[in-house]
Amino acid sequence: MRLSRLLLVAALAFVPLHRGSAQRPTAPLQEFPTEQAAQAHCPADVVVWLNLPTGIYHFQGQRWYGRTNSGAFVCEREADGAGMRGTRNGQ
Repeated sequence: MRLSRLLLVAALAFVPLHRGSAQRPTAPLQEFPTEQAAQAHCPADVVVWLNLPTGIYHFQGQRWYGRTNSGAFVCEREADGAGMRGTRNGQ
């Protein structure tokens, strides 16, 4: 009985407390100063604008694409792999 309780406590220690919590970075993220440089790096992927302080990216045509104070152009797949996410409000 003690062993099963110990295993349960150990298993719960690895369960995220909040489903919306940020992912841990799993891949390197290359940042580019221009959209063209990013597209040359990942020609088969979508280039997005990443707001660096928040880790939220925006697609071309959205309000904040290329317009936040601290950001860079990145490849969408690399951003996802690094634990970043797209905007939820379409801006």
